[in-house]
Amino acid sequence: MIDDPGCCGSAPLDQTRAVEDRYGAAAQELETCLCTPVGFDAELLKVIPEEVVERDYGCGDPTRWVRSGDRVLDLGSGSGKNAFICSQVVGADGWVTGVDRNASMLALSREAAARVAEAVGYANVRFLDGAIEALDAPGSDGAPLVADASVDVVLSNCVLNLVNPSARDRLLGNIQRVLAPGGRVAISDIVCDRPVPRHLQEDPELWSGCISGAWQEEAFLEAFRQRGFQDVRYADRSLDPWRELEGIAFRAVTLVATHPSAGRACC
Repeated sequence: MIDDPGCCGSAPLDQTRAVEDRYGAAAQELETCLCTPVGFDAELLKVIPEEVVERDYGCGDPTRWVRSGDRVLDLGSGSGKNAFICSQVVGADGWVTGVDRNASMLALSREAAARVAEAVGYANVRFLDGAIEALDAPGSDGAPLVADASVDVVLSNCVLNLVNPSARDRLLGNIQRVLAPGGRVAISDIVCDRPVPRHLQEDPELWSGCISGAWQEEAFLEAFRQRGFQDVRYADRSLDPWRELEGIAFRAVTLVATHPSAGRACC
């Protein structure tokens, strides 16, 4: 967590604004420095508009843990690429909800949704405007953005590290809340092997670039275990660091786990 500004009186970094500004620009023009390149099933990319694929920024492929008929929640859905891949995997009997707070990314994904639906023959994707840590925020009808126990799989691709550390407990609590009994998580993200010092945390380019907000590798696993999730592990973990900065190694991982409540068996 970022320390107080201290005697110097400098204002702490506004992480939300840093992320909004950078990803808003990245929705308009490709930025090659965001996160890490990942290979996806080429067959599943064919129906997705090129601009959606080009403006997707991730560090793994959490869609590989999605099954036919699943109800999927994509946190930080961005351009919509992961959601559109999941749309084809779950089929007409499943559905996919993406949540993102960036207006430019939402415009891109929503515009593409009709084209993807026409190509696959069914419409099972929607994109909601909201903060991923605030899935419990009430709408105009008083209901939360995402209902309790309404999702089979929560996935995310290099987004959890962008959330303000003060909101992480709420984020994890909401992931647990929206999952149905037996539900699963598949979260690709960047982790680090040592604590990130304050001066790096307050760099807007490093924060929005998936660096200075990275969870420590073991702490990321432990955060889900403390919530009661079962079978918490890294299904993918890059051997070589994606980036090293001031002696800190940052690497891509994909965390998978099962909701603690009994119910449908996990994969």
